[in-house]
This record gives sequence, structure tokens and C-alpha cells, in this order.
Amino acid sequence: MRAVIQRVSKASVRIDGETQGAIEKGLMILLGIHHEDQKEDVDWLVNKIIQLRIFPDEEGKMNLNLADVNGNALIISQFTLHAKTKKGTRPSFIHAARPEIAIPLYTDFLTKFEQGFEKRPERGEFGAMMEVELINSGPVTIVIDTKDRN
Repeated sequence: MRAVIQRVSKASVRIDGETQGAIEKGLMILLGIHHEDQKEDVDWLVNKIIQLRIFPDEEGKMNLNLADVNGNALIISQFTLHAKTKKGTRPSFIHAARPEIAIPLYTDFLTKFEQGFEKRPERGEFGAMMEVELINSGPVTIVIDTKDRN
């Protein structure tokens, strides 16, 4: 499971011109699910993101997490995070999980995130063509992959 986490001052997602989800200060999370991912990956990644201290404290140091700043999250599924570009110029998505694996894990991620964070995250729609807009604050962008837990 791979997540691209961006600290944002605001973010939104639209589907067919309609706003599906929007947040002010918080985290924009793009979530890519690998075909070998399991529920353990969901648990580990949710806990890591919720506890991630990437918001500035009163001294400007990144010491605060999402709850500390009363922020929210916008979570978008994105299979292209598992693109392989080693050969040729057309990406291969062979390692991205198929919907029968990805949808239950994505749903579990949303549920666990809400339980751990105690606030319902905004979200996109799995498999939909989405337009995502955000203002990256910092800019701060962190990539976390459950296959690299060191």
C-alpha cells in the first residue's frame, strides 16, 4: 500500500463537475493499493498517517499531527501510484490491485481512519474519473509505502 500525503490548506475532489468532498486545513491522501496488500497494511498505514507530525507548532517545527491542528483528511484511491515505468513509455499497472481486492481494502482504510481519527474523512469515489484540486501548504509531501517500513 502506497500513500502520497500532502499537507494542505484546502483540497477538494469533483466527479462530473459536482464536489464530492472538500476540506480546509488537513491532509490530502492519495492511496494506491498493491495486489499483495493485506489488512495488516491498512492498520499500519492508518496508524502511521494519523500520528504523522507534519504540521508546524508555535515555533514553526513540524511537531503536530492532524488531530492537534483540528484538521481533516481527503482520501482518494489512485491505482496509478503503482505504475511501473522501467520499460518503454507506457506505464504498466500490473502491481495495482484489481477492484475485487482493492475495494474492500480501500473501504477498510476509510473505516479504520475514521475510527482512529474520530472524524469522518472526506473521500473520492473508487474507480471514478475525478478532478482533484489542492493547495499544498509548505509545500509538504510525504510518500509512505507499507513495503518499506524501516
